[in-house]
Amino acid sequence: MTTTESTQGGRIFWGCFIALVTCAFGFIVRTQIIGEWQIEFGLSETEKGKILGVGFWPFAFSIIGFAFVIDKLGYGWVAFIGFCLHVSSTLMLYFANSYQMLYWGTFLFALSNGTVEAYINPAVAAMRKSEKTKWLNILHAGWPGGMVLAGVIAISMGNADWHTKVLITLLPTAVYAVLLIGTRFPQSERVAAGVTYREMLADFGALGMLIIAFLVTLQVMEGLLGIQSFGTVWGTAAGVGVGAAVLFGLYTRSLGQPIFLFLCLIMIPLATTELGTDSWITDLMGPAMGKVGLNAGWVLVYTALIMTVLRFCAGPIVHKLSPIGLLVLSALLAAVGLVFLSKAAGTVILLAATIYGIGKTFFWPTMLGVVSERFPRGGALTLNTIGGIGMLGMGVGGQMTGFVQDTQIEAEITAHDETNGTDYRSRYITIDKKSLFGGYRQADTSKLMDSINLYDHRLATAQQLAGGASDADVNAALADANTAAGKKQAALVKVAYERFGDEVKDKLGAGYDEKLSFLQSKGSIPDEPAYAKMSTEKRAFDDAGAVAKKQALMVIAILPAIMFACYLVLFFYFKAKGGYKPVELEGSLH
Repeated sequence: MTTTESTQGGRIFWGCFIALVTCAFGFIVRTQIIGEWQIEFGLSETEKGKILGVGFWPFAFSIIGFAFVIDKLGYGWVAFIGFCLHVSSTLMLYFANSYQMLYWGTFLFALSNGTVEAYINPAVAAMRKSEKTKWLNILHAGWPGGMVLAGVIAISMGNADWHTKVLITLLPTAVYAVLLIGTRFPQSERVAAGVTYREMLADFGALGMLIIAFLVTLQVMEGLLGIQSFGTVWGTAAGVGVGAAVLFGLYTRSLGQPIFLFLCLIMIPLATTELGTDSWITDLMGPAMGKVGLNAGWVLVYTALIMTVLRFCAGPIVHKLSPIGLLVLSALLAAVGLVFLSKAAGTVILLAATIYGIGKTFFWPTMLGVVSERFPRGGALTLNTIGGIGMLGMGVGGQMTGFVQDTQIEAEITAHDETNGTDYRSRYITIDKKSLFGGYRQADTSKLMDSINLYDHRLATAQQLAGGASDADVNAALADANTAAGKKQAALVKVAYERFGDEVKDKLGAGYDEKLSFLQSKGSIPDEPAYAKMSTEKRAFDDAGAVAKKQALMVIAILPAIMFACYLVLFFYFKAKGGYKPVELEGSLH
């Protein structure tokens, strides 16, 4: 390799690394400002959840879509498309003035993330043929590394306007654009070895298409179209999956590589284990971190820092254990860490989070490394579709863990009522919902929370005014649209007011003062005794939610336990074959 080629390779690698950092920036910034969006745009909890959810699953559409055509388009063109999507989605979020713009801006950002992974994984695998697992782990240190950097920046910005926080994503975007402009991406290993497109599809096979088509249909019907009929969604997804598999099998005349298909199935619980628990760890650590005066977001930064450091050190670890041995150990640590998290309390949760953080560190990039090393004939298709399967599977796993939490909250509140003689279940657990796992009842505490938040904001504003200010003075200050407190109060009033539904149809054109007066007449803005009563009710639901989160973590711990058993099967399979060895394509350049 010439000096120029080496320099080009270095620029491409670090450009890919910073592109992944950009993906993490978008994720962290969104989690930091979603509360501000809720206030400013009057978002319901459902709308907030949809925005957070759409930040993930569209990733699968772009990474899978490009997997089939990236060798025709070229890595450079796909990198340019990813850059354009990152810029356009960031600007759409910056100029957002409605829920729809927030939703579609986040949708585009998720597409850009999938587009980025569509080219960075095969590009690095092509440049680092002899040590794919090591270099894919180093590459994917960009995700937790970006979480650390963006988390520190966002938390340090404190109360800065959310528009400013959105724009920080453009910083790494500009850096990777500068690094990648003018570079010449490598030819894919599959193309260099003369493996035909049809041969690539054959490695993926009919059963691979069955998995992809089933999960994509499931996500489109439930996530995009909002269809909630349990039988309709599962039945249609199964039918589409089988139909697509039959057609694909007739063309390729292959069911696919058995070990690859086994890895695809493992990737579904893996994604939920790695990505599906971060927000709960932050929630669980909230009270303990609050006692020492720290933002609970530092827990996520802490575990991300562990992942960053360890992924950079992956080379010697992989050499010592082998990729499959590393996955066996990782699954065991992740299972132990999640069980520990579900039982731990106080600052001990930090130790549990450390064990879990170490366990989940190597999952994603090592799985990519194994697929790239063992199935190079599948090229970008096998390498990228397994990532897409993981992201689609997380949508299913996320629903499962949410279902566990909702059903557990109902059980905890029922027990609370029986013990204390209260009627919280009949008053608050009133919303019938459907999911991929059946029906459940959801707690509706929205009016309760609106009332508490309105009271808190009015109290905070009163304290900021001169001593002895009257209610009229407080209301006048809150009605002032030029003050930050006034904007927050007006947004909260809007949300609370609209939740009264039919009762306010004749007041839809009411001004702020009339809305405020109406809410006061309904007791939605409480006096001190009413506030104390509602705080007691809220505490019961907070306690039930904490128990439900821990129960969900215990359920999730089953997933890495299953993975541990699967990886042991692979470990002994390869041992019987003489040990794990990467497959080299004849005719590829070394």
